[in-house]
Amino acid sequence: MKISVNINKVFRELLMQEDTDQDKKITKDDHGPKRFVLVDEKTKAESVIEGTYHLANLLQELALLKEGDNELGELDSNRIQEEPVERISRKIRDDYWNELTRTIDKKGLTQILEDEKTSNEIPTLYVSAKDKQAVKYFQDLEKDLGNFKVGVLLKAYSDEYIETLNTKPGILALALEQKADSLQGVPFVVPGGRFNEMYGWDSYFIGVGLIIDKQLDKAKAIAENFKYQIVHYGKILNANRSYYLTRTQPPLYSSLLIEIVKQEVPDLKWLKSHLETVIVEYNTVWMVQGKRLTVTGLNRYKSDGVGMPFEVEPGHFDDVLEPYALKYNLPIREFEKRYLNRTLVDAELDEYFVHDRSLRESGHDTTNRLINTCANLNSVDINSFLYKYEKDIAYLINEYFNNAFQMDDLLHTSEEWIQKANFRREKMDELCWNKESSMYFDYDFVNKKQFPFEAATTFFPLWAGMCSEHQAKKLMEVALPQFIKTGGITGSTKASNDNFPEDAPQRQWDYPFGWAPHQILLWEGLINYDFFEKAQEMVYRWLWLITKNAVEYNGTIPEKFDLEISSHKVFAEYGNVGTEFDYISKEGFGWVNASYQYGLQILDDNLKLELNKLTVPEDLF
Repeated sequence: MKISVNINKVFRELLMQEDTDQDKKITKDDHGPKRFVLVDEKTKAESVIEGTYHLANLLQELALLKEGDNELGELDSNRIQEEPVERISRKIRDDYWNELTRTIDKKGLTQILEDEKTSNEIPTLYVSAKDKQAVKYFQDLEKDLGNFKVGVLLKAYSDEYIETLNTKPGILALALEQKADSLQGVPFVVPGGRFNEMYGWDSYFIGVGLIIDKQLDKAKAIAENFKYQIVHYGKILNANRSYYLTRTQPPLYSSLLIEIVKQEVPDLKWLKSHLETVIVEYNTVWMVQGKRLTVTGLNRYKSDGVGMPFEVEPGHFDDVLEPYALKYNLPIREFEKRYLNRTLVDAELDEYFVHDRSLRESGHDTTNRLINTCANLNSVDINSFLYKYEKDIAYLINEYFNNAFQMDDLLHTSEEWIQKANFRREKMDELCWNKESSMYFDYDFVNKKQFPFEAATTFFPLWAGMCSEHQAKKLMEVALPQFIKTGGITGSTKASNDNFPEDAPQRQWDYPFGWAPHQILLWEGLINYDFFEKAQEMVYRWLWLITKNAVEYNGTIPEKFDLEISSHKVFAEYGNVGTEFDYISKEGFGWVNASYQYGLQILDDNLKLELNKLTVPEDLF
């Protein structure tokens, strides 16, 4: 049914009555009557809207109408009364992915350059000298637009050179493609909020969501930009900003290719070029001895660069810097300044930041599991990801290239890559599997012992298919219950969290916080080993949390959740992205959007009905 309304009048009256805390949203925290009468301007018929969720829907629909210039508009009552699951999924599919899509070209450059991370008076766009076409395109654009500067990166660069860029940090160009008679940027999808660039492992999960929502071209575009980064910047970057040139992120490029080829018979020329780049990344980023490959034959995260990472906000490291400021009898800001410009060097502090930068490369920034130790660890997560790479490469060679993949002067076979995977699995069993705890722990290869921190990464081998049937059963029966809360699994167990002092900083990737990638990889792992009922339960828990939060808080879809209180109200380190908006969420948050769409593909229809009713998981399982 259509309801004709005076848009501004109803919008104003609704907010005045229901938005009692004046945060430009209608949520469970407001204390209005939670009942609003709509009068059709044409028929004078009355419609009563009741309850936080439906009133928030009304506000959102009015906000959309306000984007036009008309005084009168028509509300669709079906949208106001829409079931939560259908509404959330529809908005992700039809709206959020488009809102999060970016291009670096004439059309999209302003949106990329003008964000809160731009500290230069005139934003800088850096372009690889190896990409001559892009250098010319952007230099011409600089003359045309005049609102940004082009910096051309050296063809080969050192850590010291990258540090010099931090006086004028900027965005890094991504791939261009010829469209009709012009060059256009290959699109990518950002996480959202302050994260207005292409992130490494976020992009894989986003790609999964895009594929589910029939946007395969955008998923393939992510693969193109992965390839571009490896070719021109030497690695898939933490994100495409100049200060991330020293750092990669968890490798999921091969997993994205696998998801793509499941959807269509691939063009073999396209697949060959990407498989070659995956192998180049594997060999040059991950398998260089002394860098990210260690003496055990297993891998670690190991960022390049020196000193404090550039991207953190002022004061973030004050608790770390304070003892050193006292040591050198300097005010903390003066010590920080000297340390940053390297007129004062402290080897012990430098070592701390080797671990800190490497921790950020892991994507788990931050967790007590990796603080001041990351570069010493054969971590469960990175070795699970690389095992998956090895198995994926073997599969693609065998399935699409008749088990003979010629690359330069080398012939690759699936057996070669299966052998690499088998070696990695055996070393993981030897060094990381803990029979007594029924968990995988990171292995400290410097001190030659396991680091017994109970983290959600213990389930990554399930996802990678690395576990024996016995190990999988133990992980499901013994380990998993220690992580489960009403809304999913926490980043670590409470027991591990309790091993640290009460006044220690609360790390956002530890207990009690829950993250979409941990849930998704767990679901896939459970399905890999035929634990279908448990997978249904874990999917329901997470989707219940997202749905409940969106119903109670005006459609909010945040970056992460506090699972102890089943809420997006997170007070740890960096706050929570995706919660700041007026009237209507336009984008959600990348990998949480993807987790919702992916989870709905797994969930039984009867559980979807329970989800719409917000039935508490403990009442079902």
